[in-house]
Amino acid sequence: MAAGRPRPGGGRGVLRSSALLSALALACGLTAMLTAEPGLRIGMLAAAAAFATTAILALASFGLGRRRDARSFAAVCAFAEGDPAPILVSDPALHVLYANPAARREVEARSGDALPELLAGQVAGAEAVSRRLWLQAHERGHAREEVATRGGRRVLALRVLDAERWVWRLDRLPDRPEAEAGAASERDPPVLTLGRSGAVLYMNARARVLLGRRVKRIDDALEDPPLRPGAIHRFLTPEGPVSFAVRCVDAGIGRKEVVLEPLEDPTLPEASGPDGFEELPVPLLRLDPEGRILRANASACRLLDTERAEGRNLSEFMEGLGRSVALWIGEAAAGRGLHRSEFLRLIRPDREIFVQVTLNRLRCSGAPEMVAVLNDATELKTLEAQFVQSQKMQAIGQLAGGVAHDFNNLLTAISGHCDLLMLRHDQGDPDYSDLVQISQNANRAAALVGQLLAFSRKQTLRPELLDLRETLSDLTHLLNRLVGERVELVLKHDPVLPEIRGDRRQLEQVIVNLVVNARDAMPEGGEIRIDTERITLMEPMQRDRAMVEPGEYAVVRVRDQGRGIEPEKLQKVFEPFYTTKRTGEGTGLGLSTVYGIVKQTGGFIFVDSVAGEGSCFTLFFPAFAAADQAVAAPAEAEPSAPEPQRSGSGTVLLVEDEAPVRAFAARALAMRGYGVIEAGTGEEALQRLSDPKISVDLIVTDVVMPGLDGPSWVREARRDRPETPVVFMSGYAEDVFSEGGPGLPNAVFLPKPFSLTELTETVNRQLA
Repeated sequence: MAAGRPRPGGGRGVLRSSALLSALALACGLTAMLTAEPGLRIGMLAAAAAFATTAILALASFGLGRRRDARSFAAVCAFAEGDPAPILVSDPALHVLYANPAARREVEARSGDALPELLAGQVAGAEAVSRRLWLQAHERGHAREEVATRGGRRVLALRVLDAERWVWRLDRLPDRPEAEAGAASERDPPVLTLGRSGAVLYMNARARVLLGRRVKRIDDALEDPPLRPGAIHRFLTPEGPVSFAVRCVDAGIGRKEVVLEPLEDPTLPEASGPDGFEELPVPLLRLDPEGRILRANASACRLLDTERAEGRNLSEFMEGLGRSVALWIGEAAAGRGLHRSEFLRLIRPDREIFVQVTLNRLRCSGAPEMVAVLNDATELKTLEAQFVQSQKMQAIGQLAGGVAHDFNNLLTAISGHCDLLMLRHDQGDPDYSDLVQISQNANRAAALVGQLLAFSRKQTLRPELLDLRETLSDLTHLLNRLVGERVELVLKHDPVLPEIRGDRRQLEQVIVNLVVNARDAMPEGGEIRIDTERITLMEPMQRDRAMVEPGEYAVVRVRDQGRGIEPEKLQKVFEPFYTTKRTGEGTGLGLSTVYGIVKQTGGFIFVDSVAGEGSCFTLFFPAFAAADQAVAAPAEAEPSAPEPQRSGSGTVLLVEDEAPVRAFAARALAMRGYGVIEAGTGEEALQRLSDPKISVDLIVTDVVMPGLDGPSWVREARRDRPETPVVFMSGYAEDVFSEGGPGLPNAVFLPKPFSLTELTETVNRQLA
């Protein structure tokens, strides 16, 4: 009868696996029917066939195994019918499935009975014995133990037939003297039965031989009491202390079985010293109070990247992050901060490694020493730095968005009132040039604010369908002028590049910024290559803490042959205000602007660089799906701009909480012939509209205001005036405020800062 380790639940596992494989085959088949790409269809059909074949083979193997197990069980039952020894077959839960005539006669066994309860009338400690044998058979496939019964000594043996059937046999042993009984089989583990107070109630023959005597209390047999289940203890034997692993099994009614497992393992190397210090897998150092290394084990030497550390000071190998190593060692030697770990950086030229060091004091041969336990904390510090960096970038993004909003209000008032002044001065006026300077610098400030908004991804985009080949070709003339004569610009396009959806002006700014940075990295000249490529990802791509989802992408690579970027600076290039250029040569917003524009477009940007060899920026833009053409089509149509100086008529309700902006907008609209009703808040605007005598042809309102914001009060006002057109003004992006609720019909967006002409043209279009 073959014995093997049991496989509980094996049949159910096969059925679940077969069901899963069948589901996968069905899914692959449906995918093949639905896909339009021939290559993918063939791959899916092949996968479906493979899954289906595997499921069929698994089910066939399972059926053959079940029939083989049934034949084995029938053979066991036929063999046991004539055997004089009691034989029982149970399931893994120890419920009787079969009992031969001897078992039915001696232990009165019936199908369905609990085996420990049946044996309790014959075997001493039947529940503990059966559980102990069950554990051993679960590991080895078989087990046996000599037990005391009413009829004398017997051997209770257990063998695993299959995953569902366990065969038990109770064999009688011939009577023999007590002295011979002490010569227990070396295969049986020492077992002691303990009571509640640690009293030894029973010892098997192997335990009596091991300890050389009968023990009354377990503590009397231990060199290192008290007993700890699962620990390694040293037991007192006639040959001296011997170590055993202690495994405890609950025997019920306040009793427990203690099984002693030997620790012999010939594969372990001999310790080079009496204390095994060198072989310990944890890096350990012994230090004197001044920090000099007295001893270092092999693990510590590997971590410190040295062959021998004895005699050298700890400060030669590591440096503190906030305070010096000497100060920390001095405090630890004085007994302060011993149980608080310190993070240090190893002084290694190959890579940056952080260690977590814990110190403890001891006295060795009368002299004070310290033991240092080292743990490699590089991964922990890396995760901590990444978390701090993400928190910092999020905080800077929020700050940039808030500052940009307030600056846009100020710039709107400055440039607007400047436009009003320029209307009253002709070009020959001496003050006209000063006004032009004010207007130009206001526009420069607006461009800087736009970069902040691009970084925080809160700028307003005007997306349209773009062919990157055409966009780059139109930009080539400008790029050639920017790079100069010593730098050669090379473009290479994929002929099947898919279209993308993005803001042409913003994407041109991305390319210009990357090319200018590449030019500055090659002061002696060189080549800048711009390549485009169509890439289809079949599975997610994980890179630089970003997950690029499967799909089709248009990829742009900008390569240079410059000086490259050092590894420690590579992760900081997209941070705002971080620059490697000298003061006055850059603001540090170029790459952060590129990052914000690419992310707001729905793309990804990665950088690869080797110091002294050059850098490569790779941009992934999701391809525009043809199914979305109907959705994107309205965004492509741009209304024709009216004549800038055209006057209008009608009444405009102007709602703006910033008084300078409201004053400029009211004067500008009044100059174009519109009647203007002003309000400082949404609540004030609703109060004015509550008068049915007031007729309003257009609403011009800010988005972010104290109390009711723009979209909220406009929705409430449109309950009584549903057809009134609206112009929303904001220093934030258009999609920021629209996320809070559904869009409003017959409404347009005017980003701040805006000029007098832009305001009047937008109002004219809405009233046309």
